Amino acid sequence: MKTTGGTSWQIGQVTVTRIEELHGPSFRPEDLFATWDPAVLEEHGHWMSPNFYQQSTNQVIMSVHSWLIRTPQHTILVDTCCGNGKNRPGSPHFHQLNAPYLDRLRSVGVEPEEVDYVLCTHLHVDHVGWNTRLLDGRWVPTFPNAKYVFSREELDFWDPSKNAYLPEEPRNVFTDSVLPVIAAQQDHVVSMTDQLSDTLLIEPTPGHSPGHIMLRLISGQDEGVFIGDVMHHPIQIYRPDWNSQFCMNPEQAVTSRMRVLNDCAERNSLMFPAHFGAPHAGRIRNNGKGFSFDF
Repeated sequence: MKTTGGTSWQIGQVTVTRIEELHGPSFRPEDLFATWDPAVLEEHGHWMSPNFYQQSTNQVIMSVHSWLIRTPQHTILVDTCCGNGKNRPGSPHFHQLNAPYLDRLRSVGVEPEEVDYVLCTHLHVDHVGWNTRLLDGRWVPTFPNAKYVFSREELDFWDPSKNAYLPEEPRNVFTDSVLPVIAAQQDHVVSMTDQLSDTLLIEPTPGHSPGHIMLRLISGQDEGVFIGDVMHHPIQIYRPDWNSQFCMNPEQAVTSRMRVLNDCAERNSLMFPAHFGAPHAGRIRNNGKGFSFDF
């Protein structure tokens, strides 16, 4: 199913392609979920392994990827992974990467200059890295003709000039991956609810981060939702009360997750998360007692 550039889905007249940066074993489940219960493997281990859980090392399988959306009018990139050459000593998996991300984008027929919008669901380290690239010693926008969509709430929280208590790494992330976009006047700031067109709707999903947003794509009778980090792993579909250790407002994160799950089930939307292992996307089913994932 996987190709050099990515895996594609069709939604009406729109093509969605996964552009991979990283994929493989990462956290131990008890380190990703504070409320992890190993007994869940008795019920769900049969589908979690091998695509979502590696039993031999007790690690969850996670992916870092972008979603490339090609409509008849626009080319949109949702989230931009970690980026190359970024100084991230606090995140060893993401530190000083040298990944062929742009080659993978080109292999599916898209040059950086052809991207119209970059939508960042939030401003964590693994969602903004390819916003910029190093050119002649300076960080410059990777996608020179794109408008970069940020939520105002997210920008304000992670801006070091407005939040004196930020740790060093998020300061660095903002400095090398967000500020150069603003300096180039390529930022397009929304208040968590907006639209890029009649069929591309921005909706609030706070909790994982203060200004987290998602994108809803409508094409014909079908639709897809690009949910960022509303969920990190498909086990959260079955246990939506489980937050990752990275969710900043746990109660709000659960509320957003439940709303997205109910909405996807009711509308039969194809859900595109940011970190699920293969096959990376699917539909949500509600059996009246809980949710399940239809890959």
